[in-house]
Amino acid sequence: MLTVTAKEQLRQTIEDLSELEAEQALAFIAHRRERDPLVELVENAPEDDEASTPEEDRSAAEAWAQRRDSVALGEIERELG
Repeated sequence: MLTVTAKEQLRQTIEDLSELEAEQALAFIAHRRERDPLVELVENAPEDDEASTPEEDRSAAEAWAQRRDSVALGEIERELG
């Protein structure tokens, strides 16, 4: 049995495309290669519509309170520099 690779299948599919379809496919591939997959994943993630628990709310409030006590990165860099 002859195994056909994905690249071979892709080459055949490309040969079957019209010129317009080939241009559109090329534009799609170029766009995908330019994008950071993590950024795209975050941008396309569904909105979190699940209600938070009181414990999660307290934890978030504590985190925000600690954030106000934090030191700016620039200040640390000046002290270490």
